[in-house]
Amino acid sequence: MVLIVGAGLSGLLTGYLLKKEGIPFKILEARDRVGGRINTLYGPTKAPVEMGATWFTNQHKHFIALLAELAIPYFEQSTDSFVFYEAALDSPAQLVQIPSQAPSFRISGGTSRLLSALLQSLDETDVLLNQSVKQIKVHKDAVQVNTELTFNGHVVVLALPPKLWAKRIVFDPPLPTDLMRVARQTHTWMEDSIKIGLTYDNPFWGQANLPGTLFSNVGPINELYDHSNHEKSKYALCGFIDSSLKTKPYAARRESVINQMVSVFGVKAKEFTSYEECLWGEEENTFEASEVFLGPHENNGNPIFNTPIFDGKVLISSTESASEFPGYMEGAVRTAQLIAEKLKRAQHDW
Repeated sequence: MVLIVGAGLSGLLTGYLLKKEGIPFKILEARDRVGGRINTLYGPTKAPVEMGATWFTNQHKHFIALLAELAIPYFEQSTDSFVFYEAALDSPAQLVQIPSQAPSFRISGGTSRLLSALLQSLDETDVLLNQSVKQIKVHKDAVQVNTELTFNGHVVVLALPPKLWAKRIVFDPPLPTDLMRVARQTHTWMEDSIKIGLTYDNPFWGQANLPGTLFSNVGPINELYDHSNHEKSKYALCGFIDSSLKTKPYAARRESVINQMVSVFGVKAKEFTSYEECLWGEEENTFEASEVFLGPHENNGNPIFNTPIFDGKVLISSTESASEFPGYMEGAVRTAQLIAEKLKRAQHDW
């Protein structure tokens, strides 16, 4: 039995791959939903608005191959050759031309469609929600994972950000000191991010021949993109606002976003059908305060995450541990595939 801690992309994909090999497993998830940092919201217009993982590129070959295996379509992100740019507080937004860039892509119908496809291959009893892991005990021939319940297995896979398991789970015996030090100093992708999305009945920006892209040094919005669906039948603008705004009340934060939208796009920006936001810094199963300042992706992909622990009874997954493309969905896929291969080879020793 493999015990997988975390039902994000890495954890779910590990379960999916083990299922194909007939290897028994349980996925233990602290949240009341699967997906981790993948979270697609569907508002009144049913436009898929991504509050978490969104884009991928042609470089992300393992991720694209997984989409093909699951028959999940994707499409190219709409881009503008001219974008709105706010350089300073005393300067209005200007239209500036930007160089052409390599295309990025989004999953048709939302990134959560990938989660649904993986879940369809699993049994209802394979994934247990509301299971916050408090302790992991490693014995000579077994592992024990304690939530409010007790689960026994042969191997445990830590498919959640390193900082979370390092600071929240008690290991008996303790994990190696160097590993714990690096884990505590590993930046969790999205932990400081605030995403916002506004849906509309009509794509007013396109109808007025305006770009749907905004870059700003002023804020509160730092980046904004056209987030309309693949069929161009559901319309939205989605992006990131400054992480310092998490200390502001919701109403004040929302008002500042709308004021900036009107300043840049005009009064039609007020005619939204829904306003969504996600403060990942308030997600207890994503955010954990750092003891020292951590830069973006700091220690992501550190080789120490691939070193054997307790003769292979504890394995480390999640996008932060990937040796290639850490911090991206591609990294989560690659690490899940490597973990599944290790488990396939090791199952004869259980």
